[in-house]
Amino acid sequence: MTVVVPVKDDALLLESCLSAIGRQTRPPHEVIVVDNASSDDSAAVARRAGAHVISETRPGIAAAASTGYDAVLTGIIVRCDADTLPPEDWLERVHRAFADDPGLAALTGSGFFYDLPAVRGRLARIFYLWGYYGGMRAAVGNVPLWGSNMAMRVDAWREVRRHVHRHDALVHDDTDLSFQLGSTARVRYDPRLVVGVSGRTFESVAAVRRRFRLAWHTLAVNWADSPPWERWSVRIASGLRRRRARSRGVVRRPRPPRRPPRG
Repeated sequence: MTVVVPVKDDALLLESCLSAIGRQTRPPHEVIVVDNASSDDSAAVARRAGAHVISETRPGIAAAASTGYDAVLTGIIVRCDADTLPPEDWLERVHRAFADDPGLAALTGSGFFYDLPAVRGRLARIFYLWGYYGGMRAAVGNVPLWGSNMAMRVDAWREVRRHVHRHDALVHDDTDLSFQLGSTARVRYDPRLVVGVSGRTFESVAAVRRRFRLAWHTLAVNWADSPPWERWSVRIASGLRRRRARSRGVVRRPRPPRRPPRG
């Protein structure tokens, strides 16, 4: 497993994140930190922690995350953000999920906001995280990935890497990746896979509004290629084919929907 952490001007939080990754009961093969033109010492912090640092100067987390994924040659890509604090068994749980299910393309989990007061943190988790998974599942036609706590097979990434909007700094990279994986890929949400994340998203009304603007932009970009009713029709048809195949004693691996080529 290789952990990819995109970062921009988050040296202090990154140091805590890398320290938590260093305490894993199942250590990663490598940690890749993608420095997205930071003006602080994020890259130096990553090097001191023993991470492999890659520079990506194109703006946006989509560009940074994609560059990190491209650098992973084999196995499982595990993604978190610089403000993520995973528990010590985080990578062990990820490894077990993929080992137990060879057909699993991607995995995601939940989180809690470690720096918010208890009541605000609970409300943020209910309305933001649960709202994200419920709303985006309807939009994507599949389980949506959450960038602070997700993993995928390298093969799954290679199938869609040309289709992600890595040059668009206004897309939510995790949601965009969820769209590209398609409505029939086997993506699983594990409620027991929980990490801590910063609640700074909710530090101001302007920050919340910006996040929702990016979400609508991401939906608009991807619905232009494949609206939700098309995605759900593909998913339902695929499910019916699998059930018919099982009834005949034939098991087939679902194929992602065909997409027009991008440059």
